[in-house]
Amino acid sequence: MPASFSERIEEALSKVVNTRTRADVLSGSQVRDIATSTEGRVRLTLILSAEDDATLARDVRQAVERVEGVTDVRVDVKDSSELPRAAAPAAAPKRASLPVMDQKPAAPRVAAPTPVSYPNLGKVIAVSSGKGGVGKSTVTVNLAIALTQLGKRVGLMDADIYGPNIPRMMGVNEAPPVSGEKIQPLEAFGVKLISLGFLIERDQPAIWRGPIVMKIITQFLRDVEWGQLDYLLVDMPPGTGDAQLSLVQATQVAGAIIVTTPQEVSVGDALRGAKMFERVGVPVIGVVENMSYFESPETGKPIALFGTGGGKRLADELGVALLGEVPLYPPVMDGGDNGRPIVVGDPKSTAAKKLTEVAAKVAS
Repeated sequence: MPASFSERIEEALSKVVNTRTRADVLSGSQVRDIATSTEGRVRLTLILSAEDDATLARDVRQAVERVEGVTDVRVDVKDSSELPRAAAPAAAPKRASLPVMDQKPAAPRVAAPTPVSYPNLGKVIAVSSGKGGVGKSTVTVNLAIALTQLGKRVGLMDADIYGPNIPRMMGVNEAPPVSGEKIQPLEAFGVKLISLGFLIERDQPAIWRGPIVMKIITQFLRDVEWGQLDYLLVDMPPGTGDAQLSLVQATQVAGAIIVTTPQEVSVGDALRGAKMFERVGVPVIGVVENMSYFESPETGKPIALFGTGGGKRLADELGVALLGEVPLYPPVMDGGDNGRPIVVGDPKSTAAKKLTEVAAKVAS
């Protein structure tokens, strides 16, 4: 009797082995809630712990995709620490000292991880912002490409776990191959790339806490075949959260670039982000003011749409350089949507020239 659709899916999953547990994801109860439709759509839940390889989600998806009759696969990843714990069996009663007023259990001591040096990565530079929507990822991809145009060997790591936009902005979106237990980075415009967006579904939210974020960032640093780089640019998520702390705990960060707009609300958030790096011993290289002004198509004169001088005030307060003021130029946004950043899409534009100048200052 031929195997049913569900049985073929389970058979495929039984061949996906977790290298940590040495058990397949089905017998190890890591795959749950498998749902199928008559049209061939499959949805399932994958339970990952902080110690698991993040590429396991990709392996599960690809295994199911190869099953005959499957038209679409969605893998929902959940953190094992978020699941309700099973009730422990009752232990034999023990004699214990009576509780004393205000006595609290001693907090377990957890040693802070020691940052690891990766000499092959060159200088690791975090590109960060205090808030979203200021063009941090746009600045990062254009800066990476501009550095390659200056003859540098550049890698770009997308550490924005919750909103990985680098694949779209660089025009690359496929699962990176694995060779010799090393993830092979994808490449675009001469830049080597890795992003969580290559490993999960486009519409899948990353509802993960610190341990999983730390695991992913460490794996991107350690298990990707970067080769020898001069610079590794790291696109950070907005704010001062798990990803920022995980990066500085995982490796030696040479410096941080802070991206802001002229608006005071953006400058205030960016200041807090910069101070976070300073407190963990990462020097701020400088400030990039994005959307500084709009060039009038008729006169070419700058029009301040979002105020003026915010980036300069922030740089002065931090005692660092203002690396550049990048104008608001619609093709910059179009290039990000279409996977052709402005420094290659329109290199003669003022915006592209300003971003190239930033790259030259960073390189010097």
